[in-house]
Amino acid sequence: MIIGIGSDLSDIRRIEASLQRFGDRFTHRVFTDIERARSERKPGPAASYAKRFAAKEACAKALGTGMRDGVFWRDMGVVNMRSGQPTMALTGGALVRLHEITPPGMKPVIHLSLTDDHPYAQAFVIIEALPADAPA
Repeated sequence: MIIGIGSDLSDIRRIEASLQRFGDRFTHRVFTDIERARSERKPGPAASYAKRFAAKEACAKALGTGMRDGVFWRDMGVVNMRSGQPTMALTGGALVRLHEITPPGMKPVIHLSLTDDHPYAQAFVIIEALPADAPA
């Protein structure tokens, strides 16, 4: 059962300008340690940061809150499964909201697709609820 859908398009040039203007102040306010480490390993990290920025926006939309009601930037982080497939790890207000929208007896699964083609980065999030006893 799908309980949330969100998408976002981010302009890589805008993220690059924020990186140049605000540097660590921007990255530490918006991105998790894992996201910063992964993005900084890339040559020209703006595209990587832009995909993660879009993922946060898409996830907030899928949660039905946007960036309000206790949901903050760093409550949502892009992480990779062992297979390399990206997903979202939620904490704080985002995790609380995820539990609020998940029906009783179900477990949430967050699907994430990321792409970029300069000058844009795009993310698409689907939050699915599966029976709690379904295999992971």
